[in-house]
Amino acid sequence: MSADPAALRLALAEEIAAADPALDPGWRDAVGSVPRELFLDSAAFRPTGAGWEPVHRAKAGEEEWLRMVYADTTWVTQVEGRNAADVTSPVSGSPTSSATLPSLVVRTAQVAELRSGQRVLEVGTGTGYSTGILCHRLGAANVVSVEYDSGLAASAAAHLGEAGYAPTLAVGDGLRGCKEHADYDAIIATCSVRSVPHSWFWQLNDGGSITTAIGGWMLAGGLIRLALDDEGTARGRFTGDAVTYMLARPHERPPSPVFFPQDGTTRRTRLDPALLEEWAGRFVAQLAAPSAELMATGSGVVLRDVATGSQAWTEPDGEGWAVHQHGPLSLWDQVEEALRRWQVEGAPDLTGFGMTATPFEQTVWIGSPEGPSWQLPV
Repeated sequence: MSADPAALRLALAEEIAAADPALDPGWRDAVGSVPRELFLDSAAFRPTGAGWEPVHRAKAGEEEWLRMVYADTTWVTQVEGRNAADVTSPVSGSPTSSATLPSLVVRTAQVAELRSGQRVLEVGTGTGYSTGILCHRLGAANVVSVEYDSGLAASAAAHLGEAGYAPTLAVGDGLRGCKEHADYDAIIATCSVRSVPHSWFWQLNDGGSITTAIGGWMLAGGLIRLALDDEGTARGRFTGDAVTYMLARPHERPPSPVFFPQDGTTRRTRLDPALLEEWAGRFVAQLAAPSAELMATGSGVVLRDVATGSQAWTEPDGEGWAVHQHGPLSLWDQVEEALRRWQVEGAPDLTGFGMTATPFEQTVWIGSPEGPSWQLPV
């Protein structure tokens, strides 16, 4: 007997609500009402080894497919621009679109403090599922959604129409907002950004808000709601969520060459590189070296600066660690000093961090704006 989609939706909604007792019942009801199976088409990718294996609905069978759909899981739908429905064997590369896990969709909406009657811009339509969640709660007339990929946008429009929702949809670079339908009471992004785009500020009504994940090339993100004041400055504090939204495509790092260690200076580290395994530690490292990417080796970590080619790598040295640095930037020095400042402040998780932002300058700080701080790459 096939699984019942309506029953699976309700079970997923109850599972999410039980895991987050503070969740507004309106968002729980949206999960229980929006048919997620309509938004995943006929295939999705699941990780396999170093690549991605396509799972096709027809081959998996309806019951297995529906149980996949209604798991609180992110299902990758596109890898390097290749849609799962068009692939028959495993592929390698980075995901470029996905159906985000429903609990994160509604968690982000809850953090945004969205209210009935607000006009909302969603950056990143994707499959259209998160757009459907917003439509169910706020009314489609109040929802504008913009998608970078024209093919995905067309597919999402069809999904939303089949589900009975008719929001305003646009194709374009969401980092430019959607000027033709502005102004908005709230902007909510289903992707991460390295800094808040200028256009988002200009397209907000007075007292509006921006909810997004601040991420980077070390893949540590923090979710934040920034409230705009009368002087055009947005402020907020990060939640404790370890967010894994994909970076907006224009904010993705350039393709990386193969790492080859270069001769340079060597010294013992003052801190254990294992601090970068902690989410907040990696977030701090990312703030300190915003154009660097992080790689792990069997015995240490590698930092490589995309802009300058500078590099740093660690290796065991007796009972401690040694770091080798090469290039115009002393990457490990930058990261180590930031981690030391974080430890002096008590090594807080992301709830200890906040942000002050304008279109021209954006700062992430610990404790208060007067505490340790780092500039984002605007």
